[in-house]
Amino acid sequence: MEQKRPVRVERRLSAILAADVAGYSRLMHKDEEATHAKLTALLTDAVDPAIAEHGGRIVKNTGDGFLAEFPSAVEAVRAAMQFQTRIKELTIDDPEDRRIAFRVGINIGDVIVEPHDIFGDGVNIAARLESIAEPGGICISSAVYDQIRAKVRVEFADLGEQNLKNIALPVRAYAVVRDRSSPPTQAEPGALSLPHLSIVVLPFANLSGDPEQNYFVDGVTENLTTDLSRISGSLVIACNTAFTYKGKAFDVKQIGRELRVRYVLEGSVQRGGNRMRVNVQLIDAQTSNHLWAERFDKPLADLFDMQDEIVARLAGTLNAQLVAAEARHAERASQPDSMDLYFQGRAWLNKGSTAESRAQARGFFERALALDPGNIDARVGAAWVDVRTGNSYTTDDRAACFAAAEAALTKTLSLAPEHAMAHQVLGLILISTNRAAQGIAECERALALDRNLASAHGAIGLAKYSMGLGDETECHVQEALRLSPRDTSAYRWMMYAGFAKLLLSADEEAVARLRRSVEMNRNFPLAHFYLAAALAHLGRRDEARSAVQAGLALDPTFTISRFRARASSDNPTYLTQRERIRDGMRKAGLPEG
Repeated sequence: MEQKRPVRVERRLSAILAADVAGYSRLMHKDEEATHAKLTALLTDAVDPAIAEHGGRIVKNTGDGFLAEFPSAVEAVRAAMQFQTRIKELTIDDPEDRRIAFRVGINIGDVIVEPHDIFGDGVNIAARLESIAEPGGICISSAVYDQIRAKVRVEFADLGEQNLKNIALPVRAYAVVRDRSSPPTQAEPGALSLPHLSIVVLPFANLSGDPEQNYFVDGVTENLTTDLSRISGSLVIACNTAFTYKGKAFDVKQIGRELRVRYVLEGSVQRGGNRMRVNVQLIDAQTSNHLWAERFDKPLADLFDMQDEIVARLAGTLNAQLVAAEARHAERASQPDSMDLYFQGRAWLNKGSTAESRAQARGFFERALALDPGNIDARVGAAWVDVRTGNSYTTDDRAACFAAAEAALTKTLSLAPEHAMAHQVLGLILISTNRAAQGIAECERALALDRNLASAHGAIGLAKYSMGLGDETECHVQEALRLSPRDTSAYRWMMYAGFAKLLLSADEEAVARLRRSVEMNRNFPLAHFYLAAALAHLGRRDEARSAVQAGLALDPTFTISRFRARASSDNPTYLTQRERIRDGMRKAGLPEG
């Protein structure tokens, strides 16, 4: 009798994602039809698109959840992050007791495959990890963590060894940290590398001897915490946690270990007579080294207006200081990750717009994206390099630079619609390509997301004069400088103000602003050329020729014809005013070309 061959069982290694709705029975008890309708809508609008976009498939629905399979752990985690974020957006206005939130568990394992199901310990572990996840959270196994670290831009809390129901051996688990205003929990000291841009703002000390000033001091701490959390990629410890250290002696290194942050910001406020003095210092929590310090000494007027100004200046300055500090950390890293490389690229961008700085920045951003194509900040940085290149007078591929940057940012904003800097850089592209009104709208959107984005105010100032409204440029430039007086782009904003005055025939004022721009950055040729035009119109030919020589030493390819061809607007008033600058350049001795 012929013996039958055993049926071959199909097996494969997969990333398994298990998800269910937290408190589903309670929700159904309250309102079956509404809960079912809402769950169906969330699956259609949030879950299904995310899983499909990341190459996964839903194996089966389980009534209150689903089981999905992916060929890659990286894509499984990215899909989960995407649909959890989208679900939070879609349910944010729902009453808390009726809000649907998924718990997600992800594992890698060898599975038995059937047409409408998968089986195996790998599946069981994913389901058990899902059961210990928080509502709206994601819990992964160590097998997944080993595959995705340095590839997916999220932080993790190490939950240690977990004894999961009906699983023989303990499983080391990690929780994806979703709320960036709170520190990772349940983590053992030393278990995790510190998150990038992680900081706690400790309660500022009231040195005035006046208890009534406590509300002002605490307000500075709270508002600064809120504003710093708007910095892309930052993890800022919530005020409720920070205030537990109020009035206590502390060791900075210990705070860094307890809260798992890289930086500590501390400060004091002292009132003396009719003045208020605020001292702040940024400290590296790993070394206790002081990285930066600043003092604000202002007349005592409206306390809340002064508080807003202090907080705005601090937030803007700290943004640049934290980027510089992260870049220094990255330079010392033996194996820099995607964000390390991003911060090094940002540091080069902050150095100016020379050909070298742009090339160095581009190299770091491209390396960051090679490690993690989902690094949104690196995508924005690469687009910013293209914009800087397009706005320089050393390229003949201006249109191509702007087109590439615009395409990249449009894609980026479809993935991260709340990225303030992406909106601002897109606004700059629109302003530079004869769409100033649209550019202003993008910059205003950026400011709605981050009120301290000084560069957006500077870009609006640029837009105003390209619309023939040069008399409105000054106020936007002054607002940018109020927010960030020592900004690495301050020389550009001052040049915009000088250029606008030159357009309006206010040559003395133009000279004052353009000289200030040159003092801020002597390596920016355009400021020298505009200064030369203003001086020539005033009849100060020797000074004008000196400015021309300084500019041509930096950019020997500049000509008047190239300047004329680079008009960013077809506004008739602007074009007429611009011809006046061309005449000034001719009088100053710039080559016609």
